[in-house]
Parts: sequence; C-alpha cells; structure tokens
Amino acid sequence: MASRLETLIRDLRLRRGRERRGLALAEGVRLVEEALAAGVTVRSAAVSPHLEASARGGALKAALSQGGVALTELDDRALAELADTEHPQGVIAVIEPPRWSWEQLRLGPGAVVVALDAVQDPGNVGAILRTAHGLGAAGVVALKGTAELHNPKVLRGSMGALFRLPAFSATEDELLTWLAGNGVEPWIAATDGAPLGKQSIRPSAHPPLCLILGNEGAGVSSRLAARAERRVTIPLAAGAESLNVAVAAGILLYEVLRER
Repeated sequence: MASRLETLIRDLRLRRGRERRGLALAEGVRLVEEALAAGVTVRSAAVSPHLEASARGGALKAALSQGGVALTELDDRALAELADTEHPQGVIAVIEPPRWSWEQLRLGPGAVVVALDAVQDPGNVGAILRTAHGLGAAGVVALKGTAELHNPKVLRGSMGALFRLPAFSATEDELLTWLAGNGVEPWIAATDGAPLGKQSIRPSAHPPLCLILGNEGAGVSSRLAARAERRVTIPLAAGAESLNVAVAAGILLYEVLRER
C-alpha cells in the first residue's frame, strides 16, 4: 500500500496537483541541496539507500533530518517509480516553492527583466532561468503558453535558480501595464531585428529594459511586437537558420548586461 508521501508525490507530478496544493517537487541531490541553501521550506522527502552511496548524499540526508524534515524510507525500485528522471539519485523532496511577484523585481538603472512568450519546452525554460540568474537579470516573467515554472523539468533545468531569482507567471495585459507604469523599455528578440554589437550596448544610465523572447517557430505575439521599442537579433553565419531559444537568451542577456 502506498504511503501518504508516495501519493502526494504522484499528485505533484501533475500540474493541477501542484497548482491546487501550492507545492512542487525537487528531485536529485543538487536540487535539494540548493533548496536548503536558499532557505526553501522542505515539507518532506522520500529517500532510498542509493542516496547514502556517496558522502555527499549521506550529508544531505543528515541535513534534511537535522532540519526536521520528515523522511520516508523507500527501496531504490519504489523511489525510481516515483522519479521523473531515468537515473534518480535517491531523493525526492516536497517543497514550498517561492512565490514571487512584480514587487520583487529590482529595477535600478541598467536592470534587465526577461519575459518568455509561449516558450513551451521545459528544458529551455529551466536553462533560461539558470542563465538569467547567473548573468544578473532582475527576474523572469512567464507569459501564456510558456512551460509551467514549477514543472519538475523546469526546476531541474534551472539548477535551483528559481529558488533565488524572482520568476512568476503573468498575462500579456499585466506585462504591458507593468512596462508602461515603470518606464521599462520592451525589446523583442526577432530574426529581422538589428544586430547587437558594441554600438548597441546600453550605458548603465539607461532605463531598465524587458527582453522578450518568443516561441522558436512563431516568435512573440503581434501585440507585443507592436509595442517593442527595439527589435534585436544575433548575427549568424550564412546558412544557419536559427539558435535554440535558451542559447539565444544567454547571448542576448550577456550583451545587454555586460556594461550595466
């Protein structure tokens, strides 16, 4: 008979379960370590003998126990059946993910916020979160059609960035209202945009901007494109069709942030 935690983990693998409960799953040693380091509340965790096969895993189990986290011991096979990965590392934690909002976006001179418009692949969204955090972006806003930020694949791809970087979902109307109300310049990533280069780097005195990235096939919505103050692109070699959206996000963010 399944334990209450096993039933909860199965429910949290579904989006409706995560949204109903306000909880998410952190799977793997690194991600659970990041959750603890960021002060994220860990409600409970399923662990298997595989976790203690390494000193690092044993230390994590001890840290969870010392932190008062309720641990449910499962055999490796039972935990593997709950896991979202092919090679689980012996730990799946139930967490209370941070609930970010517009108020947490710090908009000093030179700040950059990333908005994702229908970026559907969870791996790409996770990678963009990780890159945005690593390069010093102010936050990430996920618009309609973008992979859910608490999807297990997004969380793993972010490598814990979502625990520290303000990131949340919003509607297109909410984004446009916020942009206008805070003097934030909308920049659109588009194949027909102007190449970024030394002449286009923003001085730190410039107002904050929002870099809007769209679906690799369709780009951003026509409404957002119409409001853009600037359309930017990455020059590619002859014959190259396009870049993966996560790779493009990293290059564009580096360019606009490196001379803040």
